[in-house]
Amino acid sequence: MQSPRPVVVTLFLAFAYNTAMAQGVGYSDTPQLPGQKWKVHDIERPNPPVVDPGPAGEPAPAPSDATVLFDGSTLDAWQTADGGSAGWTILPDGAMEVKAGAGDILTKEHFGDCQLHVEWAAPAEPVGESQHRANSGVFFFGRYEIQVLDSFENQTYADGQAASLYGQYPPDVNASRKPGEWQTFDIIFEAPRFAQDGTLARPAYVTVIHNGVVVHNHRELVGATQHRNVATYAPHEPEGPIKLQDHGNPVRFRNIWVRPLAGGSDAGEHAHGAHGS
Repeated sequence: MQSPRPVVVTLFLAFAYNTAMAQGVGYSDTPQLPGQKWKVHDIERPNPPVVDPGPAGEPAPAPSDATVLFDGSTLDAWQTADGGSAGWTILPDGAMEVKAGAGDILTKEHFGDCQLHVEWAAPAEPVGESQHRANSGVFFFGRYEIQVLDSFENQTYADGQAASLYGQYPPDVNASRKPGEWQTFDIIFEAPRFAQDGTLARPAYVTVIHNGVVVHNHRELVGATQHRNVATYAPHEPEGPIKLQDHGNPVRFRNIWVRPLAGGSDAGEHAHGAHGS
């Protein structure tokens, strides 16, 4: 009589695999990323090596030519997707915190090519695992995402960890600090350009510095962010809002500023402008 042990082992492995999928550790049934050997959120894709970025410093002052989006005093620069008042919480220490259910917040002012500085922190006491731990995101044009996540000793799929170009590329290294400590993103974003017929003339490019460590160097975006699917481009205006995501987790943000960048396009230059509702 055959031993029942292989059946038990098989059931255990199936249970472990399904549990991992439910926690968002990775997937095996997603489409292939163009020009890569990996699928979207590929369970087999290795996580980047860990780098200690050193301790957090004091908030970096905004340059004199920057537009300050949040200085700890007001959410007047932000609104909901339908143009309502931003409903996140301003804390006594001058940070703002995601209010679960209040929805994403978007800048009233719109930007094209720009330099963005964002400081954020996960809760000091970690709650949840994988994608359920301090999940948020920084989006350009409301559609191109740099992932916010507590990635300190927290396993998840490689293209979904902190500072990833979500669903496209992991960061070159994991430069995350411990939960509760302040993290910085310094991002240079070059917007895509579209021809008059709506076809893509030039893709978007992004450079991301996480806690002082370059983790993406002028990397080409595949397209607009999607979950479990390949990103694609669709034509849009030359400027758009910057969005912070409500993913239901109490992530804090502070000291957010942006500098428009001019002269970076071979398909027409755009100036910085306001398109608030």
